[in-house]
Amino acid sequence: MIYADYNATAPLRPEAREAMLEALEVGANPSSVHGPGRRARKLMEKARSQVATGLRGLPQDIVFTSGGTEAIALAIHGVVRKLDARCTLLVSAIEHEAASRNAGHVSAPVETVYVTGEGQIDLNSLRDRLGRWDSTASGMPVLVLMLANNETGVVQPVQEAAAMVRDAGGLTICDGVQGLGKLPLNVSLLGVDYLALSAHKAGGPQGAGALWMRSGAPLLPHLFGGGQERSLRSGTENLSGIAGFGAAAEAAARDLSSMKTLAGLRDAMEDRLISEAGVTVFGKTVARLPNTSNFAYDGFRAETQVMALDLAGVAVSSGSACSSGKVKRSIVLSAMGAPDTLAECAIRTSYGWRSEDSDFERTADAWLEALRRRNMKETA
Repeated sequence: MIYADYNATAPLRPEAREAMLEALEVGANPSSVHGPGRRARKLMEKARSQVATGLRGLPQDIVFTSGGTEAIALAIHGVVRKLDARCTLLVSAIEHEAASRNAGHVSAPVETVYVTGEGQIDLNSLRDRLGRWDSTASGMPVLVLMLANNETGVVQPVQEAAAMVRDAGGLTICDGVQGLGKLPLNVSLLGVDYLALSAHKAGGPQGAGALWMRSGAPLLPHLFGGGQERSLRSGTENLSGIAGFGAAAEAAARDLSSMKTLAGLRDAMEDRLISEAGVTVFGKTVARLPNTSNFAYDGFRAETQVMALDLAGVAVSSGSACSSGKVKRSIVLSAMGAPDTLAECAIRTSYGWRSEDSDFERTADAWLEALRRRNMKETA
């Protein structure tokens, strides 16, 4: 089986598995003051440092959560509550539902920030909106913008957008889930106030995540209890998951140079599919995650492609893989202006740390054979 769905979840790295087993052997609560508890705390703080190092940040600015969705929710709800809803959320049209749906469940107004045809936030539109900002009527601007899109891989101009918002007296919440382990990260240069992360996208375990927050950034908790994580996220920490997260973050940062190789192989695969079949590749002319390709062939429905490739031993996805197994039209591609008929035919391939060079060519072989069989049926 060729696994080409790393943006959904990456296979567990051996370093993460080893760290998780070590944490499970400790078998104690990190909040306990006895010896085993202190050992558990030491492992957790080691992981906090590992995650922070991957962001070029400080460990004390990391709050562990159950995953990327909770980290995003903590940022959105925590900021709105801290500001007493005296703010307006500016949510990009291509955000993951973890961001867009949480934004829809707060008491502050929400406005959509549109994207270009290549899938990047429209900086000119954002600049115009901020230039006309009325803080008396709209409160503080709070931009919600992902680092890189999970479907197309298109990298967003977060640094530029965050600078605009900061100059307007606002805050930026960034979904960095797809960036960890695929892009060099430096939170100081990025300029955001909050950055959400997920372990399993970088080869760590599912069920662990984190929110990095700028020191002094406003935030209130939305889970209450024992006061863990500086009272920002109460609940006994998932020690084994966190330990695996830290080890995966460290390994992913170490392996960043391999991403350039993946980008070259991805580009060659796309060029072949364009040459031999005339596929449309979304976001091809702008910066993308080096492991990701989203392409479509008009009339070849996505669910048919996914099933055909699965039968051929290639695992890919259609749209976001975080929608309870649903195959539905991509709101991301619609926001980019893609016709509905084409958006319904888009699939995503994404590779990672365990991918082999031959996986790209074999994926193209399998897809072209699936298209050939489909065309034979159409003309029969």
